[in-house]
Amino acid sequence: MYGMEVQKVNLKDEKELKEVEEFLERFDLILDKDVDYTIIIRQGEIIKATCSKARNVLKCFAVDKELRGEGITSSLISNLIDKLFEEGIYHSFIFTKPENIPIFSSLNYKLLHKVKNVALLENGIYDINSHIDKIIKNYSIDNNKKAAIVMNCNPFTLGHKYLIEKAASENVNVIVFMVEEDRSLFPFNIRYELVKKGTEHLKNVTVIPGGEYIISSATFPSYFLREESVRLKAYTELDAGIFGKYFCRRLNITRRYIGTEPYDKVTNSYNEALINTLKNYEVEVRLVQRKGLDGSAISASRVRQLIKEDNLSELKNILPEVTLAFLSSEKSKEIMEKIKVSNSPH
Repeated sequence: MYGMEVQKVNLKDEKELKEVEEFLERFDLILDKDVDYTIIIRQGEIIKATCSKARNVLKCFAVDKELRGEGITSSLISNLIDKLFEEGIYHSFIFTKPENIPIFSSLNYKLLHKVKNVALLENGIYDINSHIDKIIKNYSIDNNKKAAIVMNCNPFTLGHKYLIEKAASENVNVIVFMVEEDRSLFPFNIRYELVKKGTEHLKNVTVIPGGEYIISSATFPSYFLREESVRLKAYTELDAGIFGKYFCRRLNITRRYIGTEPYDKVTNSYNEALINTLKNYEVEVRLVQRKGLDGSAISASRVRQLIKEDNLSELKNILPEVTLAFLSSEKSKEIMEKIKVSNSPH
């Protein structure tokens, strides 16, 4: 470490950004679009190591081969953890290549899951098992067999309602995990409440926040970055594996329901990963034909497009009463305005 120090990168400075990107290219890495803090270590004018974070996810880690074993990794991680503590965050994940697992294990990070090209580790005041313990306690989850659905519902449509009702009719108990990551135009608290209200008539359905371990920026960043790169396969397999390894085993989930996906390549890749991965955990994946209208599948993106076009009369054909009532309320005005000026796929 002699003659070297940790430096913060100005992510708004194109020159500094390009320098980090070029360094990462040597390791077949890219600087993810969602990073909010990046540090480097220089030797003279030359970058020798870097690491970034996106909220509580540490990623884009690279150290020049000649400096490995010199305490560089420890310095990078210590700096990022100090930054997390400043922000009041006491639990973190590390995305890295599988060959780096021993390095981070020595820094008290515990392996959550790994696939061919990526590994996810965690460290902090809780872990995935204590998270699932909390779910079991808070929602009185018994050990009977269950089906599960994971949904974003941006917003809740008749298509979502149809899939939940189908699962409820075919199973004794159904858990609907709502994607909790707040990157959608409809905030999590609104999405969650719409689904809860919209499924009140189904007494065997429990709606639960998905937390950090189901389709989150930790387990599946490509879902939010809409990346269709080679990394997409790794991320879909990672999220699917975590669901099978922990949630299915602990909650006795033996089926997962998914809808056919005619439009979105990211979701379609995820469906394929679920089918291929969950069979390893003896979990059946039921692919259900999406509910349609006039020859097209009902989708939340169609809802947002109709809102953008001010074509609200058509919404009554694809939205349940609970969502229509919300869109007619004062609470929806800010969201409606955001949709009209947004190009977001979510």
